Amino acid sequence: MAKLNELGGVFALPGTEMTINRMGYGAMQLAGPQVFGPPRDRDEAIAVVREAVESGVNHIDTADFYGPHVVNEILCEALYPYPAELTLVTKVGAKRGPNAEWIQGQSRELLENSVDDNLRNLGVDTLDVVNLRGSGLMTPDGSSVVEGMEVLAELQQQGKIRHIGLSNVSPEQFRAARNVAPVVCIQNFYNLANRADEAFIDELAAEGIAYVPFFPLGGFSPLQSTTLNEVAAETGATPMQVALAWLMRRSPNMLLIPGTSTRAHLRENLAAADIQLSEDVLDKLDGVAKDAKRAELHGATASGH
Repeated sequence: MAKLNELGGVFALPGTEMTINRMGYGAMQLAGPQVFGPPRDRDEAIAVVREAVESGVNHIDTADFYGPHVVNEILCEALYPYPAELTLVTKVGAKRGPNAEWIQGQSRELLENSVDDNLRNLGVDTLDVVNLRGSGLMTPDGSSVVEGMEVLAELQQQGKIRHIGLSNVSPEQFRAARNVAPVVCIQNFYNLANRADEAFIDELAAEGIAYVPFFPLGGFSPLQSTTLNEVAAETGATPMQVALAWLMRRSPNMLLIPGTSTRAHLRENLAAADIQLSEDVLDKLDGVAKDAKRAELHGATASGH
């Protein structure tokens, strides 16, 4: 297989020596159902990770609470010793309960243990980038991230972390956190239909800070849109490929991390980096957010809310 250089173009993380291909890979789906327990097919999971890197991916998003531990162990088995150009980005600020529940928190104990778990299970002495996850499920709840940021800044001084990012935060939380330590990336919920962060993305782009959308394809409820389907048919691509290609066009600081547990789907996702969208198509795709809003309102009306 030919190696794809500069997959989707490149982006230099601010204040670092890291140059990242904009089309990356999110490892969350390598765990079992509900991101808990072992994968259905561990051999395929390892093969997916290896093929991603062979294809030019040099940015992998992970977390030790995926599994928990399972995903990081798979990455280590598949890729260690890691290629010099590979950037592993993990996150802290949550853990898993015995029944797959997500438990959020930013206590010193949780953050320190989480960083140590990531170091151990990835098999490294220093983590490239650690994202501090703010509270809230899909959107931030506004709780302060300053204390958590102070803990990560201490761990950075100790040499356990090279760079710090934030996940699931508001612009106000970002501004407060960067008063504690530099922030190299923001990872928030954003896609073609869910565009609350429009102004935030532009603010970060002006400062050269990376924006990494999680659930770029809709998440647990995949994007559904007549407009998206029509554009996909016109361009000879799948709807999900078009959604990824739109994100690539949205802003030059956008880094993508679509996830999958199969090589076939991985190839489909990576191919989206080469899809060109005309201005007319981009204008049509602006209607997808309106479609999503109408569907949301229709659902609320139907349920009596």
